[in-house]
Amino acid sequence: MMHFLSRFQLSALLLLAALAAKLPTASAQTRERRTSIGINASTLQYQGDFGSDYWKFNSSQYAPGVAVNLYLFRGLDLNTQFFYGQLTGQRSAASYFNTTLLNSTLGLKFKLNNGWALKEEARVQPYLLAGGGWTYASRVGLTDGNRIDEDKGYIDVMGGAGISLRLGRGVSFFVQSSQHLPLHANLDGVPALNNPRWADRFLQHTVGLTFNMGQARDIDEDGVPDRLDQCPKTPADIEVDAHGCPLDDDHDGVPNYQDQCPNDPGTAEMRGCPDTDKDGIDDVDDVCPDTPGKPELHGCPDTDNDGVTDANDNCLDTPAGAAVDANGCSVATATTQANPDSAQTTATATDTDGDGTPNATDRCPNDAGPATNHGCPEIKARDRQRLRQATLFIGFERNQATLLPSSYATLDTIAQILTQYPNYSLSIAGHTDSQGSAAYNLRLSQERAAAARRYLLSKGSADTRVELRGYGSSHPLADNATEAGRIRNRRVEFDLFLTGELNAAQQKYGSAPTLLSVAPPAKPKLAPAKKRSAVKTSRKKTSTKSRKPAQAVREAAVPSTKRDSNW
Repeated sequence: MMHFLSRFQLSALLLLAALAAKLPTASAQTRERRTSIGINASTLQYQGDFGSDYWKFNSSQYAPGVAVNLYLFRGLDLNTQFFYGQLTGQRSAASYFNTTLLNSTLGLKFKLNNGWALKEEARVQPYLLAGGGWTYASRVGLTDGNRIDEDKGYIDVMGGAGISLRLGRGVSFFVQSSQHLPLHANLDGVPALNNPRWADRFLQHTVGLTFNMGQARDIDEDGVPDRLDQCPKTPADIEVDAHGCPLDDDHDGVPNYQDQCPNDPGTAEMRGCPDTDKDGIDDVDDVCPDTPGKPELHGCPDTDNDGVTDANDNCLDTPAGAAVDANGCSVATATTQANPDSAQTTATATDTDGDGTPNATDRCPNDAGPATNHGCPEIKARDRQRLRQATLFIGFERNQATLLPSSYATLDTIAQILTQYPNYSLSIAGHTDSQGSAAYNLRLSQERAAAARRYLLSKGSADTRVELRGYGSSHPLADNATEAGRIRNRRVEFDLFLTGELNAAQQKYGSAPTLLSVAPPAKPKLAPAKKRSAVKTSRKKTSTKSRKPAQAVREAAVPSTKRDSNW
């Protein structure tokens, strides 16, 4: 009988372990995750007429069990436990007992991680138990040679204490001890005129694992439940802190994923970068970071407002409105000195927009602008900033070139800006992180740039004024070794440039790579195998009519290959 029971206990433990391996894991049990299931193993220690085995682990009997916890509110759970085990004792060959127990209890679990003594999410979680239940005892044995076999159930009063240690998201290890007091129980079979209320009793020492069930509401899927999330609308794949907010290493209020200068405190207006001279141009883009200047001159000063920075101006007191050359000196003066006979011709040269640049050299003869910009209007600083920031708000479905609806408002703004500058064209450049093959990254960057271009064309932008390029992972902004760096590298950039001039992206990054330049070399063709006379095979020829030209490839739909890294 004992051999059979030992085998049964071992089989039960193995079965419980197998079931536990399939249980889903989550974070700490809370009001969102109300239920947890535990598996455990206990040692039972008897005390009664045969003596006491309390705290004597060398003679303990072992019992498998399960427990179910239901979260009621902070600091209190409803707890139920089930176990199967044995109690034994022996005085002599004629006096012994072997009692099999089936026990179930229902009680309350008072947790010290209640927000007052300890935080609810604390790793170490002490608790107390109190409750009652039912103990069914199946006893066999002898007392002074007389059989004492009996099957009987008893009301059980239980109290105990334990401590739980969180091992990770959804898994906890616990140790607890509890005193069981079956009312008027005779577990050892010793006859008595009146069984005292708690004549026979036992201790239960338990170790086990608890698995929290359910799924807490986490609208932004950042691993922090909404109840604790102070930033519940964090974009996907953004690294967050314990409060669910994006990391901000320089503590300037601009999260790392939006911060162009994540290690230098700045302002939100400057995309997280500092602006030392307070001229509205961040130090990264400011050619003269220590001296206040003009946005159209990249942050450099221009005392006489002739469109030439003071550092390059040889005539710092040019009269207002006078046409100047590249050195900041009056065009009329310079021409007269070089050729006095042509002064009258230069002074009366046609200048339709009156910007000081003759029509003959004015790229925008009907729109006034400085000579340093070929007579075309400069792009306003606010519009330049909008274009720079646009890359932060353009998103795509994971591993695809499908625009997220949240991107539409930003693209609508870009379409409006393009309308305001009819002499300019728009450059769209796509970039990825380094994960994945170079060919995949290049194709994905092209297709995402093409998706943004198609949207702008649908809003009325001229086809000839929107150019796209894909650079894959060849021009990172940050280290690809970290997730924060990879997030910054996955981007689509927008820049305006004068129509007819070199594309803005090409000015910054050079010519865009092609699929052929990043694709692995083709495998050499093998010599054709000899045909077998007995078996004939036929292969369908692949049609080449449906292949798309290079430009179409750039605007094609997302490739079927999927991966979990890019965007």
